[in-house]
Amino acid sequence: MSATATYDFIIIGAGSAGCVLARRLSAQSHRRVLLLEAGGRDVNPFIHMPAGLAQLVHNRRINWNYYTEPEPELENRRLYWPRGKVLGGCSSINAMCYVRGQPEDYDDWARDGAIGWGYDDVLPFFRKAEHQQHGASRYHGGSGPMWVENLRSRNPLTDTFVAAAVASGLPRNDDFNGERQEGAGYYQVTQRGGRRCSAATAYLRAARKRPNLTILTHALVERLLIDRRRVVGVDYRIGSRRYTAFCESEVLLSAGTVNSPQLLMLSGIGPADHLRSLGLDVILDQPSVGENLQDHLDICTLYKSTRPVTYDFNRLQELRVLFQYWLKKRGAGVSNIAEAGAFACSSSAARDRPDIQMHFVPAQLDDHGRNRLPGHGFTLHACHLHPRSRGRIGLRSNRPDEAPLIYANYLHDSRDMQVMLEALRFSRQILRSQAFDELRGEEILPGITDGSDTELTRFIRHKAETVYHPVGTCRMGGDSSAVVDATLRVRGISGLRVIDASIMPKIVSGNTNAPTIMIAEKAADLILTYG
Repeated sequence: MSATATYDFIIIGAGSAGCVLARRLSAQSHRRVLLLEAGGRDVNPFIHMPAGLAQLVHNRRINWNYYTEPEPELENRRLYWPRGKVLGGCSSINAMCYVRGQPEDYDDWARDGAIGWGYDDVLPFFRKAEHQQHGASRYHGGSGPMWVENLRSRNPLTDTFVAAAVASGLPRNDDFNGERQEGAGYYQVTQRGGRRCSAATAYLRAARKRPNLTILTHALVERLLIDRRRVVGVDYRIGSRRYTAFCESEVLLSAGTVNSPQLLMLSGIGPADHLRSLGLDVILDQPSVGENLQDHLDICTLYKSTRPVTYDFNRLQELRVLFQYWLKKRGAGVSNIAEAGAFACSSSAARDRPDIQMHFVPAQLDDHGRNRLPGHGFTLHACHLHPRSRGRIGLRSNRPDEAPLIYANYLHDSRDMQVMLEALRFSRQILRSQAFDELRGEEILPGITDGSDTELTRFIRHKAETVYHPVGTCRMGGDSSAVVDATLRVRGISGLRVIDASIMPKIVSGNTNAPTIMIAEKAADLILTYG
């Protein structure tokens, strides 16, 4: 590898969006494409074993291991934010739930100025990406790279949850990505034959042998090279050696909601006063870079199980699970852990669309799985889908290798707490229903006999955590203050687009991986069709 090289496209970040872009753009053999990833290759076997995700939360080799700054409304706790640092990005470490959100999410984007991003505009790109186990239909694609399947094996407690949620008033829903989202049912997952189907597996494997695609791992991009407000290349580092790559067409920034605004600011694009305070030259004063941060705040309800049927395994049982998985791709090893879920409407905020999402886990899950509890139990996550609170990303220093500042500002808008309270109450109602009577032991979380708003609010402030869906820090829109326009070009800078979850004007109503892949599919089509 030479110290300098020239490409048509340089893609920064090999996460969910970057992998899509690399495959689609390199399909034209005359285009030279460079894909730069700060993490390493996806060789850890627990990445590919679905239930192995429990072993990845601690792994600093494949995880940025970010923390927020102290959150004022959450007892000044610093919340843990795992983000993928490996080929495939977060799609290599997530729970594989395939959820697109609501049609209204995208219609809201278009109504607010993101022309061409309404539901009818984006549905073809969801379908283009998807290889649905049940075949193509109005809502689903049957021949895309990203395989979407039913779980091969489920814990019996998962069936109990679905029955309990339906008995609690929710309709049964066999397809959260179909005609309607509301209801309870089983999550489909991004798996193929019992193995995780990450963006790297789905998109890069078929493309990595192309001679016009160069993939470099452990490559930390330090700054964009800008000449007269045009991005002409990047400086990056592998180990102690520094390199420069030049670009004749466009640099595509796909580093994610945290790192995309960080790199823009390190390169002189961002709030002028903030950049100058850190000794950075200001190329473009853009106050919106890093703003508009949104995330789904999550609260867990946890009960002990009276029967040892959960995934709370001892070491010997874990070895048996491993053996069964590697031999037959069956059993608990294929579980994504969050096997079923529900979408419900609160009375305080919802109009005609769900604003609460649930993930049921047939195991005890506390502090992102880092606090291992004795015995057996089951956990119900509940998050607020449409938070009004907004945060921001800032620079801690002018060093590219130093973690940025994350101010999530959870519950800054007091109306968000009202929905969280309803989500918690409904979670307890479901787990206390008759379907769980023979399995339900002691309530561990919240473990409060006084169910007053005061006590439950205190519990939420003490225990709520992220459910890993940060978006919005390079907002797309039709107004001049938006960071990118509807073609994802950075306003005021040529030769540069941002293509990842950071461009979402508003957070989608569910998990963010499938929408991020859709964004990259649509962006690749825009680039290849219109330039």
